[in-house]
Amino acid sequence: MAVTTEAEQAEIECLICETENPMDAILCCGCSAPMALIHESIAQQREPRIISVVGESNVGKTVYLGLLLDMLSRRAGDFEAVPKGAYSINLQQNVVAHLARRQFPPKTPMEPDQWYWTYYQVCRKAGEKLWVDLVMPDMAGEALSTEVDSPSTFGVIRCLLDKTEASLVLIDAALAASGSTQPDFFALKLMTYLDDMFAVRRRQKIPNPIAVVLCKADYCPECFADPEGFAKTNLNRLWNICESRFSNVRFFASSVVGSMGFATSDAQNVTSVPLHCAPRGILEPFEWIVDQM
Repeated sequence: MAVTTEAEQAEIECLICETENPMDAILCCGCSAPMALIHESIAQQREPRIISVVGESNVGKTVYLGLLLDMLSRRAGDFEAVPKGAYSINLQQNVVAHLARRQFPPKTPMEPDQWYWTYYQVCRKAGEKLWVDLVMPDMAGEALSTEVDSPSTFGVIRCLLDKTEASLVLIDAALAASGSTQPDFFALKLMTYLDDMFAVRRRQKIPNPIAVVLCKADYCPECFADPEGFAKTNLNRLWNICESRFSNVRFFASSVVGSMGFATSDAQNVTSVPLHCAPRGILEPFEWIVDQM
């Protein structure tokens, strides 16, 4: 008969959903977040701060977050970043490897246990070194859309956003510039969801820092000249709710691809090929977020 030791009986609380898990658990039984997150936070003896990167499907969240982490690990923009746990490097490795082969990484699966999670310690090299522990997951856009339309469908997303101190909201600027209302309506739904979650009193605006990142701005260069003006014109519903309900919002323009090609085997299957990567506006939204925290 096997004997259960006291260590094996001990439990530990998940950092995201606060579910009790065995000490030797790899993934949380409640939300599928890696338990390594809480082990790392215990080792640092301080509560990590969560930044969420959100946006609908195909907006480019995986590529944006992967390149952002890679730039931080390469000490871009006067930052110093240290990944905590080898699992934190998987996302940036996946993104950089695919772009080097002139491919976009595959879509993030709907299942939370298949998401990439990252835990980084970040500080500025200049001045007083104040380290901040950041947890940033790469969640699926389809899962986020489902949760926004039907709250509590994906409990891990609700728990994550509830603990989020700041958010980077990614919007497809190219689609908005073409006249589509889809990016504007999705952003309106998302901001309404956040408003319902955080609002304590209707007369108080939500103070959490929110960086609205206008992605794929290489298709509409006017974004870089005036991100706020672009949002007022092409994402007016988003602009209005931000002005009414959120007190700390800033708009940024961002792009990854310098030149794009298209490959096809037949008329029905056309694949985008990133021939040349020229990241622009990747670090600035994160830099602003850190300054606000």
